[in-house]
Amino acid sequence: MGKRELELYVHIPFCVRKCAYCDFLSFPSEECERASYVDALVTEIKGQKDNFKDYLVSTVFLGGGTPSLLREEDTARIFYSLRENFDISGSAEITMEVNPGTVTAKKAAEWRACGVNRLSIGIQSTDDDELKMLGRIHTFQEFLDTWKTVREEGFDNINIDLISAIPGQTLMSWEKTLRTAAGLEPEHISSYSLIIEEGTPFYKLYGEAERACGKAGGDSLRSPALPLPDEDTERGIYKATADILEEYGYHRYEISNYAKEGYECRHNLGYWERKEYLGLGLGASSLINEQRFHNTEDMERYLKLFGTDSGKEAGKFFTVKDREMTLSPNEEIYEDIEKLSFCEQIEEFMFLGLRKMKGVSRTEFQKRFGRTLEDVYAGRIMKLAGQGLVEKAGDDLRLTERGIDVSNYVFAEFLL
Repeated sequence: MGKRELELYVHIPFCVRKCAYCDFLSFPSEECERASYVDALVTEIKGQKDNFKDYLVSTVFLGGGTPSLLREEDTARIFYSLRENFDISGSAEITMEVNPGTVTAKKAAEWRACGVNRLSIGIQSTDDDELKMLGRIHTFQEFLDTWKTVREEGFDNINIDLISAIPGQTLMSWEKTLRTAAGLEPEHISSYSLIIEEGTPFYKLYGEAERACGKAGGDSLRSPALPLPDEDTERGIYKATADILEEYGYHRYEISNYAKEGYECRHNLGYWERKEYLGLGLGASSLINEQRFHNTEDMERYLKLFGTDSGKEAGKFFTVKDREMTLSPNEEIYEDIEKLSFCEQIEEFMFLGLRKMKGVSRTEFQKRFGRTLEDVYAGRIMKLAGQGLVEKAGDDLRLTERGIDVSNYVFAEFLL
């Protein structure tokens, strides 16, 4: 019997400085804290060896935070431990997130030696004023220096992250950023629209101010110095993104992701296709045997549980029975443990799968759930098709261009 497929996500929660829009689990740190964290992370990795011996790892993603902050020797320890304790496919996609200002040729060479074959560089904008406003630690020139370094070290599969609809942005300034980024010919571009998340500095400037203005009738409070793009501008930005990137040879394969042919991100596709994945590190999320859970987000607790003085035996963090992966996660480590119901599995299959431009497969739906797509959703599909929001394409059901514009509405229609 063949091995089951598994994706690994490894979280590195450290950054130089928190960006104004960021709500990820990340924070500044000293080198000694980072070294202690790597010690604990290696212990956690070792503890999973027996639990996943029947799995073949198809992708690894080192995310953050800023993984490129780590010393070369710490990065090497992580990857050595991963290969010692998991069966990683020789053709695995191995991605590492990096940020300009934290990359050296020595580090890049070590990443290559560790087997990293894909980089994801957070640039967000090519305009220095916009970068400063976003709270980024680098200039565009520093990004170009990083770009030159990683290309010279042989990386030939690189993603660039961009953020649109940011304060003060116009359609013209966005087009300049997009064309500048595409002109560098990265293999992949991720383009996300800014979301004002609670708890971020931007939320204090925009979210709270916007709510207060609404309560006060809109005139009694000063608006932030740089306004967010209006709805028409944001819509224009959204449409221009797909048009311009197509012009540069990128095809859109997911709502916010574009790639040269053959360079789609396999790891992220796994999320949208609901493949099993294991999260390692502080706060990292997992989907195993239709159970969702995540590691503790408390650094002190994490270090206590996995640190060198914890006294924990490697391998005592999970209870796994048989091939069906009956899990009883240790409640000291794992939080928000949720066993997905049959209906919830179907819902996730739909609203995650419909993020892909290809859509969802009828054949795969029936294979997984023992019912046809029409058995479950005939009325809703008919309604959405009548509104011009979804369409059939051979075996697949997918969003139309109009459906992409109101994707959240479409997704909600597939809740049971």
